[in-house]
Amino acid sequence: MNILLLIISGLLAPQSIHSFQQQRINLPLRKNIQSSLRFSTEDDVQKLLEKARKLREEAASMSGKTLQEVEDEAKQKKLAQERIVEKARVEREQSNSSNRSSMQVLPVPDDANAQNQQAAAAVERAFKDGITRQTVRFALIGQAEAMSGDLNEFPGGAKQMYRECGRPLTESLLRELRITPKIINSIDENEQITSLNKPPTVTAEEIWDFDGSALISTKDVKALVFPNTDVKYLKDIETIDTDVGPDGLFLLVNPFWRNVESWGFNILAPNAKKRAQEIIFDKGYEVTYAVLRFSVRGEDCVAIKSYPYDWQIYAYREDPSWFNQQIPIWLGKSEEEPTSSQVTELLNNRPEFKMSKNMRQMQRMMGNDDQ
Repeated sequence: MNILLLIISGLLAPQSIHSFQQQRINLPLRKNIQSSLRFSTEDDVQKLLEKARKLREEAASMSGKTLQEVEDEAKQKKLAQERIVEKARVEREQSNSSNRSSMQVLPVPDDANAQNQQAAAAVERAFKDGITRQTVRFALIGQAEAMSGDLNEFPGGAKQMYRECGRPLTESLLRELRITPKIINSIDENEQITSLNKPPTVTAEEIWDFDGSALISTKDVKALVFPNTDVKYLKDIETIDTDVGPDGLFLLVNPFWRNVESWGFNILAPNAKKRAQEIIFDKGYEVTYAVLRFSVRGEDCVAIKSYPYDWQIYAYREDPSWFNQQIPIWLGKSEEEPTSSQVTELLNNRPEFKMSKNMRQMQRMMGNDDQ
């Protein structure tokens, strides 16, 4: 028993344990130790299962449903999430098809993984069409967060944004991409997309720590994360653009500008706006993928851009069949980034949103139908 306590508490080094066992521990005692450890592990598993069961029972009690109904709904929700990811994967497989009309309504990505699948599909399609300078705007969510959750406040500023969202999202995107520069005079038009290759090696080089900016790269792709209107980034973009070359892929990820007017007038850099026009906007950097989360009329809304399709506009509504869950309702589409007035009009025309969110909550509290 003393030996077992020493082993479990870590007081004996591995070499000492081995030596001591060779000299003093016989086979029956070894079996007893292994059996005790196995039973301890099994006890932990049983405790976790029992805790999960109690949580499901509490959820059932709060929602007025049976335990079996709660478990069945949890399974259905998991299957729905898997279908969202699978839809994104199917979209990538169909991206080589010339008939794109069937893919014009895109699902809202449920989490960071599904978002990266959609982003990779859009970037690959654009690259295949010859667009080598692109802008990607992620919804800044963590790997364990849902798209329908509350907007992150990021009290730690740009550094926290980069650490928790910007870097992991961009690294995941670059691992997902299967892109190689176009080979001149090749007869294979699909050679740029090599989807069967193993994931590429991704490296990250921080630029300005206090800005949360970094250059994340693979052998064939470079992505500048969180650049802003400081003239330093104009120089960086110009340098990277030259290094990548006209056939290489260069991404701007969640830049802190909307258009050339974001530069304004700077007495310390009077030509910054002109240089931004020449270095960025004259070179393209088209938005090929974006997920924008915003609030209109008190409703949580999402707009999705995925090259080459129009913007898709959704609003979340409470799911009456599941406690504290929301489902996205498709409102319409737009050739340009949707405005708040445009989304307001779409919401007003949908019967699901004839009542405000507060009114719907009051109706449910009174036991009335909120439709």
